[in-house]
Amino acid sequence: MAASSYIPSESRFESRRRARRRALQALYQWHLTGQEVSDILAQFHEVQDFSNVDDELFATLVRKVSGDQAGIDEKIAPFLDRPLDQLDVIEHVILSIAAYELLQSMEVPHQVVIDEAVNLAKQFGAEQGHSFINGVLDKAAREWRDPADLSPFK
Repeated sequence: MAASSYIPSESRFESRRRARRRALQALYQWHLTGQEVSDILAQFHEVQDFSNVDDELFATLVRKVSGDQAGIDEKIAPFLDRPLDQLDVIEHVILSIAAYELLQSMEVPHQVVIDEAVNLAKQFGAEQGHSFINGVLDKAAREWRDPADLSPFK
């Protein structure tokens, strides 16, 4: 294996974590400003340091979540304890990213998706927002993922 094609798993994990964080920031900007997604993506690449960021994951999350926000909202709504329009924008974006990954990225274990979302909520959300995020995503994962995938004894 060529040295340039090998990415240590820890580095890959961190690059995906950074992509999710950048996607959260870009989607937050999109929610607040209504800017074109392509303009936001270009701006992020001009201003942000993308070394050790999974650029493909970043762009996919931003494009897919913004492109199907209404569909994602419809899927999230049954798991919420309040109307969607009462969610904090950060919580809404975190739930949207995680819902997209739970529904469309079956190769990513559900617990990784939930843990990443909880970490984003701890870093960027309200004081107890991470507990809310965890509860919503745990319920959603039980419905959206194969029960065999949810077993801790796999």
